[in-house]
Amino acid sequence: MVGIELKYGAEKQSAELPFPAEWLRPQKFSPADPEQLIRRALQQPLGTPPLAEIVKPQESVVIVVSDITRYSGSEIFLPILVEELNRIGVPDEQISILVALGIHRRQTATEHRKILGPLAGRIAVYDHDCDDPQQLVALGQSESGLSVVVNRRAVEADRLIVTGTVGFHYFAGFGGGRKGLVPGIASRQTCMDSHFAVFNPPVVGGKHPRATTGVLEGNPVHQALLQAARLVQPDFLLNTVLSPQKEFLGVFCGDLEQAHLAGCALVQASFQVALTEAVDLAIISCGGEPKDINFIQSQKALDYGCRAVREGGTIILLAACRDGFGHPTFFDWFRYQDLDEFEAALRADYQINGQTAHATLSKARRFRILLVSELTAEQTEKMGMEKAADLTAAIEKARSDLPADAKVVVIPDGGMILPTIEKAF
Repeated sequence: MVGIELKYGAEKQSAELPFPAEWLRPQKFSPADPEQLIRRALQQPLGTPPLAEIVKPQESVVIVVSDITRYSGSEIFLPILVEELNRIGVPDEQISILVALGIHRRQTATEHRKILGPLAGRIAVYDHDCDDPQQLVALGQSESGLSVVVNRRAVEADRLIVTGTVGFHYFAGFGGGRKGLVPGIASRQTCMDSHFAVFNPPVVGGKHPRATTGVLEGNPVHQALLQAARLVQPDFLLNTVLSPQKEFLGVFCGDLEQAHLAGCALVQASFQVALTEAVDLAIISCGGEPKDINFIQSQKALDYGCRAVREGGTIILLAACRDGFGHPTFFDWFRYQDLDEFEAALRADYQINGQTAHATLSKARRFRILLVSELTAEQTEKMGMEKAADLTAAIEKARSDLPADAKVVVIPDGGMILPTIEKAF
């Protein structure tokens, strides 16, 4: 037997593995000094001049940052970014931080301090509220006819800088870039309408085949988000690419699209892992907090990891979910247990968390999923999965379904790794 240890929330879980397994890990990294990466990217932006040629002294600047569910290294890059703005002639009182909550909950004071790091108490910080009409302003329609309504503070500032981190996204292709604006600082309706592009037209039915992880070209969700974000007209982008240990692998600054694409290329090269055939069992850790802070976030690791598993195979998912489901109405969607009925309900009243619930149930119908989490057995069963008390119990449950020569993979950072099957010739 081989001992394994995997991240679970803020802790780790250990177990003995009674069968051989292959570990799916990202490419080996050579992390660079974060400060050097940030300063170099600021001075050598892609597709735009440096900030010193964009921002004028005394102008008001809003910096959009990710919320606590998406660690971006903001406490490291924000002080350097503000230092550069100060050098240009923009004082602290002309700078504000806007947390891109999308439809997520407000941040606590402690979470604000984590996001801002040394800037906490020095630079004003505001949470976006997608439901407050006083905070919102309409910008018109995108090329695809989407009504774009976003945060007024961001639009009315002299200069707008959007930040974030680039990683895989299970139907927008990649996170980061345009997502900091839409859905990050958009109205609830704009969020919903832009994500509805995940579906084929009703006459076809089902999910659009290009609305999937790691795909931008021809992805209707990506196109909807990008077109909407262009209407916001951000002046500058700063996106990071981070290792599973939160080390800085790359920083990309400049044009909303060009800098983001450069980040996506690094993510794909670093975190896409090839297999020659599908396996019988995948043991997946989301990678600990914040990747498994709630089930909506944890579902991403499930979506990526299931790509390594044969139809009807087994998945063990470690996802602490200390904040529960992640949205107050998420679990309500599991009143639909028939997938066709579920899709029809979504088309009639689309909700992003409903889309995530549908994706979860779809996978539960294709695989046996053993979930190790703080969710109850009843909640787990309603989502189509089986609750396991811990990693050891999950492995024991999984053994009953495995063939004698079972192929097994362990994915210790499932929230970042994208397995792909590449047949050997």
